[in-house]
Amino acid sequence: MPDGGRRDDGAAEHDAVDEIIDQWRTERPDLDAEVMAVPGRIWRAAHLLSRAVTRQYAEHGLEGWEFDVLATLRRSGPPYALSGKELSAAAMITSGAITNRVDRLVGKGLVERNTSPHDRRTMLVSLTAEGRRLADEAVEAHVDNEKRLLAALSPEDRESINAALRRLLVSLGDTSLSPAKSDTGH
Repeated sequence: MPDGGRRDDGAAEHDAVDEIIDQWRTERPDLDAEVMAVPGRIWRAAHLLSRAVTRQYAEHGLEGWEFDVLATLRRSGPPYALSGKELSAAAMITSGAITNRVDRLVGKGLVERNTSPHDRRTMLVSLTAEGRRLADEAVEAHVDNEKRLLAALSPEDRESINAALRRLLVSLGDTSLSPAKSDTGH
């Protein structure tokens, strides 16, 4: 790294990933360590953001998975109900995991199971009035929290990062929440 803490790309900031890359350059100069920078920053940012949003969910008495299920049902629109299969795909978890999670949310009075009016073989999971109230309250706080967490980025920075990450996700086959439309296997 050049003198004065300035990186080769002109950025004055130095983060933990720069330190890791510098260590690899020293220990293994034969490797193109720079290629690890983007995934490293994605992983570190995801970890730090996850920690921050987990604290915010706890302020509403929720764990992250509870927020995910409630938010998934809420964003599905009226009547805020999905089949277990749809909920599993939208939440990107297995059907066994979604069954366990729904059971726990039913126990808290936040969701309920009902037979589909269109197919009696299908059970729908829907928000209760309390579940919808909590989902709305938590998602509003979530949006405010994410604005705060991203305050260091300009709108242009956010759009640039969004575009680059979208291209990466599409290249990795993550094009839909529906398992039939996505190659990710989730």
